[in-house]
Amino acid sequence: MTILTQKDYIDKVQACWDGKNVGGTLGAPFECLRGVFELDGYTIKLDGEPLPNDDLDLQLVWLNAAEAHGSAVNSKILGEYWNWWVTPHWGEYGAGKNNLRAGIVPPLSGVVNNVYGNSNGCFILSEIWACLCPGHPERAVRYAYEDGCVNHYAEGLYAEIFCAAMESAAFAERDIERLIDIGLSYIPQDCGIAAAVRSVRGAFAAGKTWQEARKQLLIDVPGSFGAMGTPRDQMDPDIPVGEIGWDAPSNIGIILIGLLYGGGDFGRSICIAAGCGEDSDCTAGTLGALLGIMGGSAAIGQEWLAPLGGKIKTKCVNVADVGLSVPQTVAELTERVAALLPAFAGPEICRCLHVRDGYEILMNDGDALYCRPEPYNSWYAASFLDKLAQSPYTDSNSFVLFDVEFTYPGEPYLRAGEPFRVHVTVINRFKMQQWLTLTWHLPEGISVSPAASVSGSLESYYCNLGRAEFDFELTAEQLQQSRYDLLLDVQSLGHHTRGVVPVVLYASRTLPGEEHRCTLP
Repeated sequence: MTILTQKDYIDKVQACWDGKNVGGTLGAPFECLRGVFELDGYTIKLDGEPLPNDDLDLQLVWLNAAEAHGSAVNSKILGEYWNWWVTPHWGEYGAGKNNLRAGIVPPLSGVVNNVYGNSNGCFILSEIWACLCPGHPERAVRYAYEDGCVNHYAEGLYAEIFCAAMESAAFAERDIERLIDIGLSYIPQDCGIAAAVRSVRGAFAAGKTWQEARKQLLIDVPGSFGAMGTPRDQMDPDIPVGEIGWDAPSNIGIILIGLLYGGGDFGRSICIAAGCGEDSDCTAGTLGALLGIMGGSAAIGQEWLAPLGGKIKTKCVNVADVGLSVPQTVAELTERVAALLPAFAGPEICRCLHVRDGYEILMNDGDALYCRPEPYNSWYAASFLDKLAQSPYTDSNSFVLFDVEFTYPGEPYLRAGEPFRVHVTVINRFKMQQWLTLTWHLPEGISVSPAASVSGSLESYYCNLGRAEFDFELTAEQLQQSRYDLLLDVQSLGHHTRGVVPVVLYASRTLPGEEHRCTLP
């Protein structure tokens, strides 16, 4: 274990947000552009005012959620905060909100009808979880998952997990290659993010320039973000335009280009990242935050900080409604994160000392920073990768006595006369056996088999897997309405608490085989 003092922690958190603010402002003028830009500083006059940037201001919403709900914050809580206080209705932001308002819960809200679920609006929000889980990437990634699945899936989700792991580990580890490996350990090795990492590492090891590494990256994992603002005849014809919305891999790769080719220098690193174009405010902002955590405030020169005046400018947060408290400065944001940490992290991580010295943080280090299997019970160990291997159509619900995982067969659309097969897993949270009753409350026109109410034993958590499996078929012979609201009531005999899982199904919008994806013309 490594000990981080409160003073050093605050310094790193401040540098994280400063780096985010600086990188986002530097990269903003090149967002949505495909090309190579040689930068050595800001390209616009700022006069003490940073550019507004959703990468930073959306995390102020998550800050409020964490302050209100502490370490219990999850995708359903974050979804409500997103729906209420995030203003944009475009891209993955809008797709997630549209699903949430229709009753489609996370993680399904990130998958259903979401062309942009593999894009960049997810990894840009990773820093808050790293700062609340310093030196504990195994915790940071779980919050990153809960955050990301609100409006992303697959590559978009892996991107945030990768960044959160690196940023959390950076509180305890400064070796760049080890940080990259730590991030990789928490995501599938066959995903697009991992392919982007391999592309950049290969180019760097081969002695290619950063410009050459960028081109190779965009060939290996083609995206479309930079093509949105660049006429086709002004783009390199050797670089393909990828599928709309599949942009997280290429932009994570750009972050690594800045990280590796910048040689640890803050200014050079973010200039390289922003100079690669594509989603440049996101790449430079995320890299700036990572470098800030690694090097603390000493890493960021005044030539970068002074033009911003320490301010935060918002553009995507609903500040008109009551209930949201938005920091106006990076210093205020840092203070609130530092004040939240002891309660959020808990005494096993954040050890309170006394008034003079404040608290100290017990961080993992070395190999303990990598993704490792953790004991699930005496017979079985699970890692975070097992969570990622779970179906994106599995709705997880936690209750006092048990957890309930409700797995849809796919998107929540019914077809007349066709069974809609669902799988329910109940996981024991106690070390004692329970007798369960699962009861369906169904609207008119929906039937269920094998029965509307079934019972079964939930075995002990100790020396057993401690789970019970149930399969049901829901059928509507005729679809007489567009939406159906169902409830699954899970009760343990002899206990007063129960778990109620809401299930929302819609009449099918397509016939089988009619699904499609959008690409640029």
